[in-house]
Amino acid sequence: MGIIVQKYGGTSVADSQKIKNVAKRITQSHKDGNLVVVVVSAMGGSTDQLIKLALEISDNPPERELDMLLSTGEQVSIALLAMAVSELGFQAISLTGNQVGIITDGFYSNARIKSINNDRILSELDQGKIVILAGFQGITIDDEITTLGRGASDTTAVAVAASLNADRCEIYTDVDGVYTSDPRVVESARKLDQITYDEMLEMAGLGAKVLHSRCVELAKKFQVPLSVRSSFHKGEGTIVIKENKIMEEVVVSGVTSDKDQAKVSLIGLPDTPGVAAEIFQSLADAGINIDMIIQNASQDGTADLSFTTAERDLNKTIEIVSGIKEKTGFNSVNKDCNIAKVSVIGIGMKSHVGIASKTFRALADAGINIQMISTSEIKISCVIKEDQTERAVQVIHDVFELGHIDNNA
Repeated sequence: MGIIVQKYGGTSVADSQKIKNVAKRITQSHKDGNLVVVVVSAMGGSTDQLIKLALEISDNPPERELDMLLSTGEQVSIALLAMAVSELGFQAISLTGNQVGIITDGFYSNARIKSINNDRILSELDQGKIVILAGFQGITIDDEITTLGRGASDTTAVAVAASLNADRCEIYTDVDGVYTSDPRVVESARKLDQITYDEMLEMAGLGAKVLHSRCVELAKKFQVPLSVRSSFHKGEGTIVIKENKIMEEVVVSGVTSDKDQAKVSLIGLPDTPGVAAEIFQSLADAGINIDMIIQNASQDGTADLSFTTAERDLNKTIEIVSGIKEKTGFNSVNKDCNIAKVSVIGIGMKSHVGIASKTFRALADAGINIQMISTSEIKISCVIKEDQTERAVQVIHDVFELGHIDNNA
């Protein structure tokens, strides 16, 4: 019998009836002859409620205590799901990250998994049990509870699948696969039957909410067979696979947007070696991820340095750069939360030209100004005004004819 890992998100276990439905799907997989490990998120909305409670107590809750609080959400859902499975006549056991031995680093609220001890999971599977694990959480070597960041139950599932050398990892959510764009924004968005690890990684990191980017990184690194499927409907969903020659024929696979963006600009920065390194090292030490970076040199030996980060990290970012203002010598700092990032992704960009010009022309014709640009082999990202996000996604989706099955640009 092979091991399969299934992950169910918060919307899939949002109430008792949905939990019972998930239990039926899990037990069917068990009856099909699989050893089943399930990773579960907190019930839909419960994490937000816990955060709200914390903010009613403190405007700036200590990160350790916030992780202690938020980790309780998954304990509720795994216990209820184990009960539902037991009611169907199957053995099940719920386990927290601590009980499993999911060891992380010490970055509260955004910890990374360092290792997983499989002994407990394998022991329970050997006893014929369905093992139900709490996603999103782990523990440090000093026995401190940590969380992995919002949406990181996907990461837990893939990490567990890789550690167990599972046959496959199935991510169940409220959508039936990965689409060319958000169907709530673009009516003609089309579900993809398959997508490469690299394309999915870019889409996840650039605003697509279907999969957590770190889970895709792990899936690619350890070649974990990965699929995205609906919790509420039958169907194959979208399979995430290695790149192949046929897939390169499709130039663009999707368009994403991300409004959780903020731009920080440091004005009058001395244009000397080491200054930028000092700034970004300070931000890295605080666990802040930086995305786009643009530096404009002036004639007087100074430069203006702009970069983007997640909007949720903006206050912390401003605090850090303000703390090194005297050391780095810039004159002032500006911030802008009214921006969004729109991105075009496709493995076929490696072998086709003109994608950038086509993208920029589509935005220009729609009267949308581009503030910042970044590119890689398989993506182009543009920072624009936030209130133009939906329009930008629509025009780019249309210009590459992504609503059609054969969309060769």
